[in-house]
Amino acid sequence: MPVDLDSIETTQDAVLGGRLQLRQPKRGHRVGHDAILLAAATAAQAGDVVVDLGAGVGGAGLALAARVAGVAVTLVEIDPSLCALAAFNAGLNRMDGRVRAVVADAGDSASLAAAGLGQASADGVLMNPPFNDPRRQSSSPQASRRLAHVADDGLLPRWLAAANWLLKPGGTVTLIWRAEALDAVLAALTSAFGDVVVMPVLPRPGASAIRVLARAEKSGSGPRRDLPALILNDIENRPSAEAEAVLRAAEPLALARRA
Repeated sequence: MPVDLDSIETTQDAVLGGRLQLRQPKRGHRVGHDAILLAAATAAQAGDVVVDLGAGVGGAGLALAARVAGVAVTLVEIDPSLCALAAFNAGLNRMDGRVRAVVADAGDSASLAAAGLGQASADGVLMNPPFNDPRRQSSSPQASRRLAHVADDGLLPRWLAAANWLLKPGGTVTLIWRAEALDAVLAALTSAFGDVVVMPVLPRPGASAIRVLARAEKSGSGPRRDLPALILNDIENRPSAEAEAVLRAAEPLALARRA
């Protein structure tokens, strides 16, 4: 059944230095820095086919499409209302010729296949899965926000198995996760991925990392590499030049440059 977008209370917001306009729910999960950092960490070139798992209203996938002309992106979202907004946003930004949105479970290859995605069809997968641990962090009473933020046991391995199913040999997966759970990310990547590259994200110099960005190659066998951290703010809490380049000027991170 089609979603009536007029029944959803939304705002229209400029992101990526005004390069993108996103219509999104006024309440609940909203596009933030994580989606833009994920897009900036994703390697792609014209002609590539990329799948954004758990796309929400399309922030990360559309930011990637805005940076890389000619890339084709499928936005996968389980919530029909958010998926409808993602499709609307593709049109709003005049990208609907190469960006589409489908309703599917990002952690279930059968659901992805039913939505028209094919096995070994993608050059890249990017994902910003729900990653809050309900045993350590309080959950929102709002169902849509809880679905977007809270990870159940086994969610990351399921999503990575789906990414493995989607990717061509040598394709890459890029993800963002809680920094303190990097070991869980590395363990989940072990079964199908290698050549892992990691970049921590710090709120300011000397602080502990709050996020970790990771890229890995399907069936890769090279050793893990660690890149210098992205520092979001200087010691006076002003946005760093590197963060501004990524968040406002749509520049890629070093993670997006393949060795």
